[in-house]
Amino acid sequence: MIYRFIKNNHSGNHHQLMPEVSSEGLLTSSLKRIKPGRIESIDLLRGTVMIIMALDHVRDYFHNSAFLYSPEDLNHTNIILFFTRWITHFCAPVFVFLAGISAYLYGTHKTKKELSLFLFTRGLWLVFAELFILSLFRTFNPSYHFFNLQVIWVIGVSMILLSAMIYMKRSLLFLLGILLIACHNLLDNVHVPGNNVPAFLWALVHQAGFFTFGNFTFHVHYPAIPWIGIMAIGYCSGGLFHREYKPEKRRTILLSLGLTVTSLFIILRYTNTYGDPSHWSAQNSFAFTVLSFLNVSKYPPSLLYTLMTLGPALIFLALTEKPLKAFPKKITVFGRVPMFYYLLHIFLIHLFALIAAVISGYKWTDMILTTMIYRSPALKGYGFNLLTVYVVWVALIFMLYPVCKWFDNYKRTHRPGQWWLSYL
Repeated sequence: MIYRFIKNNHSGNHHQLMPEVSSEGLLTSSLKRIKPGRIESIDLLRGTVMIIMALDHVRDYFHNSAFLYSPEDLNHTNIILFFTRWITHFCAPVFVFLAGISAYLYGTHKTKKELSLFLFTRGLWLVFAELFILSLFRTFNPSYHFFNLQVIWVIGVSMILLSAMIYMKRSLLFLLGILLIACHNLLDNVHVPGNNVPAFLWALVHQAGFFTFGNFTFHVHYPAIPWIGIMAIGYCSGGLFHREYKPEKRRTILLSLGLTVTSLFIILRYTNTYGDPSHWSAQNSFAFTVLSFLNVSKYPPSLLYTLMTLGPALIFLALTEKPLKAFPKKITVFGRVPMFYYLLHIFLIHLFALIAAVISGYKWTDMILTTMIYRSPALKGYGFNLLTVYVVWVALIFMLYPVCKWFDNYKRTHRPGQWWLSYL
C-alpha cells in the first residue's frame, strides 16, 4: 500500500525539479528549485538535523562524562544528558533517506546510465572523503593510524550500490529496501569473532566493531545493510517531490505515512518481540521507563530505530511545507550546503577542543589522536560540564552560519562553471 501511494504519481513526464539539481551528493543534493516553487521543507529538515548533529559531535569532544560512560547508559545518565544524545538519532537516517530522494530527482533529467555513473562516482568520493579528509579532521594525525567509518562512508557505499540497483523495477527496489530495514535484525545472533578479515567484512555489513591490522585501526561505526535499505526507500519515495506532484496530496501522504510508521514503532516496541536487540523494561521511575522505551540500537540501526526516526521526519516534512518565516529560512541555509557544513564543523570542533585542552593544562599534542577522543589515555580527566557543551554548540552554529550563507551564494552563482563545487 505504501509503495502504491508513491507509484501513482510516476505516470507523467518527469521534468527537472530545478534548473540544475545540485550534486552535493553527500548528505544529499539540493532537492528543490531556487525559484519560488522550491519545496523548502526539505532544506529545513536537513538544516535542522545538521544543527542537531553538531551538538552530538561537540559533546564527544567536550563533555567530561563522554570519557566515562554512554549517555544512554541508564545506570549513569540523567534525563537531560540522555535526550542530548537521543535527539541526534534523527540525523543519520534523515541524511540517508534524503540522499535517496536526491538521487531520484537528479535522475529525472538524466538517463539511467548517467544517473548510475553519477551515483557511482559520488559514492567513491564520499568513501574517500571519510577515509582521508574526515579522518584527518577528527584526529589531526596525518599518519592515518585510525579510521572511523561513519555516516559519510555509509552514504558513499549506499550510493555505489544504488548505482546498480536503480536498474531494478521500482516496486522490487522498494520491497528490497523494506526487507533490508525490517529483516536485518534476524542476523543479530550471527557473530564472526576475532580480529581478522572475515570478522571485519562481517562488521562492514552488519556488526559494528574495532579492528587493528598492523599500524591501522578501523572502527566500523555504520554497518551497511540497513542504511542501503533506507537510501533505497528514499529513492523510491522521490516521486512524491516531483514538481508536478500536487502539494496537498504530498502533504496528506507524508503525514499518513509518518503517523503510520511512528505508530508501528510504538506498537512493536511495546511488545518487546522483534525489531531491536535491546528490550525495554520498567525502571525505578516513570521518566526512566520512558528512557528505556526510547533507548533503541543505532549500530547497526535496528528496525525500531529506523521507525522511531523516519516516522517523525515524514511528519515534519508534511507540517512544514508552507511559506517559511525568517528564522526557519536561516536554518535552510545549512540544509543547502550539507557537505561543506559537515567538513567544516568537524574541523572546527576538534580545533576548539585542542584550544580548550591547552587552556585546561594539557599539551596540544594530546589532541593528535590515534583513536576516538574519549578513548585517548593522554586526555584522562579532560572535559567540561554539559552547560559548556551547549554554549560551545550554540557559538559554533553562529560562527558557521555566515560562512555557510556565503558558500551557498557562491555555489549558486559559480557552480555551472566550476566542476569542483559539485563535490561540495
